Amino acid sequence: MRLWAGRGLALAGLALLALNLRSAVAVFSPIVGAIDADIPLTPTLVGVIGMLPPVCFAKFGLLAPAVARRLGLELTVVVALAAMLVGHGIRGLSDSFEVFAAATAVTLAGMGFGNVLLPPIIKRYFPDRIGVITSMTTVLLSFSTGVPALLAAPISDTAGWRVAIASWGLLAVFALVPWFALLAQHRRGVAENGTPELAKPTTGAIGRTWRSPIAWALVVIHAASSFNAYAMFAWLPQVLVDNAGQSIAGAGALLSLYAFMGLPAAIVVPMLAVRMRNVGVLVQMGVAFFVIGYTGLLMMPTVLPWLWVAFAGLGTLLFPVVLVLINLRTRTQLGSVKLSGFSQGIGYTIGAFGPLLFGLLHETSGGWQLPMVMLFGMVLAAAGAGLYLAKPRMLEDSWLPRRVEA
Repeated sequence: MRLWAGRGLALAGLALLALNLRSAVAVFSPIVGAIDADIPLTPTLVGVIGMLPPVCFAKFGLLAPAVARRLGLELTVVVALAAMLVGHGIRGLSDSFEVFAAATAVTLAGMGFGNVLLPPIIKRYFPDRIGVITSMTTVLLSFSTGVPALLAAPISDTAGWRVAIASWGLLAVFALVPWFALLAQHRRGVAENGTPELAKPTTGAIGRTWRSPIAWALVVIHAASSFNAYAMFAWLPQVLVDNAGQSIAGAGALLSLYAFMGLPAAIVVPMLAVRMRNVGVLVQMGVAFFVIGYTGLLMMPTVLPWLWVAFAGLGTLLFPVVLVLINLRTRTQLGSVKLSGFSQGIGYTIGAFGPLLFGLLHETSGGWQLPMVMLFGMVLAAAGAGLYLAKPRMLEDSWLPRRVEA
């Protein structure tokens, strides 16, 4: 119990923050038909809403470090949760696509900040429990995706789509309670002890994050993970219908299996990572799972398709690997903030193109082989990045001034 003494508020705040970070994404697609009755949604407009999550996660993920450095972690989290609350509410009150899309962007902006802040918050409050707490938050992210998707249609049928959308703002309200308390505690601490760590000057040029091989290696792994995940969520059902002879319902069930396979990885991978000397092994495992799954879907799609989908789903362990490496490859909270914003910002930017490029290659080639080969290329790039990250190099080391040889 001593390990958790004085950190109950932080644990509650972190858990509630994680539960807020995917609800706006997951609640939309199950009730598109109900929304369309009030706000006409063409396939193109639905596609625009579908592209907003990775785009907003990328843009606001890149902005998050600068804002957190200016406001501090706690206040930035409060601002992010307030944006989610306002966005959820306006979405539920929307009477036009323009208002709905703008409110969605506001909500996702808060979530984009929250994505980036999770690792440095863990580093600040739980530096001795990075693996366990990262596992917890990754699992809660999965619940934040699955539960809203599961409840959206029943709530919409009972109370209307506006309630189904806006009600998730209540979760942001609950999350604000511990974060207001943590903010008050933090400000008292600053008043007593001086400047907080994120505001202190650091040795060397922080801008060198852009030139850090560690940062770019994490970008590659995160990009491969998000690129593959977004492409599969958009296109896997159609691939299974065309190549594996699945019904629409069967393909939907296999997509759920794909999503579910990330849950055991979310629990186990971070706790393994903090105990392993060579974390790159986990990256290679993720790559191997992707390769096995995609090979089966290409070469033997009608033979045990559930097995190939399950292997591909296990490949998504790359995402929790990225989250835990953000803390394992930094020495300071500032380093964690910078590396989190950089890797997630650029990684989500690349990931946003996954569904589009997959669809374009399918349309150009008339089959699914070429787009699947593209996914092979992405995961093989992650394998190379994993080799570099195997050694315990630290981001802050690249900030130090280079020695001038005599």
